[in-house]
Amino acid sequence: MAVLLSQTQALFLSAGKGKPVFSLQNAVPSQTRTKLSALAHASCSLSFNCSGQKSSFAYNPFRFSVQEKRKSRRGSGAVCSAAPLTVQNLQWISAIANAILMIVRGTSIHKSFLVPLFALQAPVSIISWIKGEYGLWSAFLALLVRLFFHIPGELELPFLALLLVIVAPHQVMNLRETQRGAIISMIVAAYLAFQHFSRIGRLQNAFDQGSIIPTIAIICVTAVSLFLLI
Repeated sequence: MAVLLSQTQALFLSAGKGKPVFSLQNAVPSQTRTKLSALAHASCSLSFNCSGQKSSFAYNPFRFSVQEKRKSRRGSGAVCSAAPLTVQNLQWISAIANAILMIVRGTSIHKSFLVPLFALQAPVSIISWIKGEYGLWSAFLALLVRLFFHIPGELELPFLALLLVIVAPHQVMNLRETQRGAIISMIVAAYLAFQHFSRIGRLQNAFDQGSIIPTIAIICVTAVSLFLLI
């Protein structure tokens, strides 16, 4: 009884000093504490792994939008960098250069050679449009205007090119995109380039303000004819 009273007094004295009345370390054995701590550590690591898996598979629209933008940028860059000089692109360049040479001044070449060159190197879409209904109506209206009104010389060559493509037989149009057609186009383009640079005098005069546009057009026609031949 005296021993019990002395323990009770010790507890009250420790409580009065601000120390904890009941301690887990004194109530639970050391082996049990070790097992409990290991179990708590395993449960904490398991909960952390599970939460990490959930967070990794969580839907984040901002992250997906950024990834899609990066993929689209990479794809567009690849398309732009891989754009080659196809036959169709070369034909469009030649058609635009021929049209410029037919209209623009500043060169003394025989522009009549541009008409068969246009027929041989024009894109398929332009040839199909000219041989279609719209091309026939355009040629008919242009012919009516030519009969009753005066057409400037710069506009007669496009009209003649339109008529030449319409009335050309299949044997002539079949020369397009062939080796013989490419050789003929190269000969005509080289002849026009020789006329332009030989009659203009010095090479510096070819790049003056009044002659730079036909010079660039002739260079484009010659280069396209060379690429199509190769």
